[in-house]
Amino acid sequence: MKIVAAVVTHNRCELLGRCIDYLQSQTRPPDHIVVINNWSTDGTVDMLNARGVSFITQENTGSAGGWWRSIQYAMDEDFDAIWLMDDDGFPREDALARLEAAMIADVACASSVVLKEDKRTDFVFPMPRLDRSGLPVLFGVPRKIETLAELSSLAPSGLYPFVHLFNGALISVAAAHKIGNVDTNFFIFGDEVDYFFRLRKAGKVISVLGAAQMHPDVSQRPYTPVKVYYYIKNTLILNARYFNAAPVRNVLTIAAALARTARRNGVGAALSWLFGANAPLFYRAITRGLLGQIGKDFDG
Repeated sequence: MKIVAAVVTHNRCELLGRCIDYLQSQTRPPDHIVVINNWSTDGTVDMLNARGVSFITQENTGSAGGWWRSIQYAMDEDFDAIWLMDDDGFPREDALARLEAAMIADVACASSVVLKEDKRTDFVFPMPRLDRSGLPVLFGVPRKIETLAELSSLAPSGLYPFVHLFNGALISVAAAHKIGNVDTNFFIFGDEVDYFFRLRKAGKVISVLGAAQMHPDVSQRPYTPVKVYYYIKNTLILNARYFNAAPVRNVLTIAAALARTARRNGVGAALSWLFGANAPLFYRAITRGLLGQIGKDFDG
């Protein structure tokens, strides 16, 4: 299998260098590494040139634009699979070997689990418990799986039929040809969820519990207004496209956006979305989301 590792970056030169170090020290090295540089201005280009790493510099089109370019590169250059990740994470040394072993004929995507780099027993992005149709459960205690040990007890095979794209995900290029590329209209949020469900149409999409991608804990990173806006709008669109009980999920989505903003930015910031300076954005995001008006409304 001919595999390209693609890293999407924007102004994280030092972290990108760390990621490349881990890519180059894999027990099964990728056949090629390419960096999708979303118009970095922090010395990233000089660092990549000095290290002899291939890169493509483009306008900063958000995360979705970076993933689109990565997958298009793999399709154009006739690779068999593409290993996708962003710049602030890094794979364990045996991750690619484990993922490649899991890429049997009916698998469209085999992904690493994403662990906190400073607490490698816990997930950065908790895994959902799934219902019989493979969708995240609406109700249940708990709804989320927080640790690798807990997931291992639920998936003794070492495989789980859900992934958090694109952190350490190995995707079949043949599957990408079948379903097409990432929808860049999602801009900075939701493109990974949309692509997950589209990949399911091409084959199995699984997390490989033995393959790990380390990543900073992002649970306390402040939200920008643009992030909150696209989180609400795009999640409402995704609820209608792919999930059951969309009206209930919509209420939970809006509540989650406000709760996360309160936790990360403060209660005052959350209230500003209901009654203050951000209220026009809040109600616009809800309206456009319910109407399914996908697209880039303003820059991140």
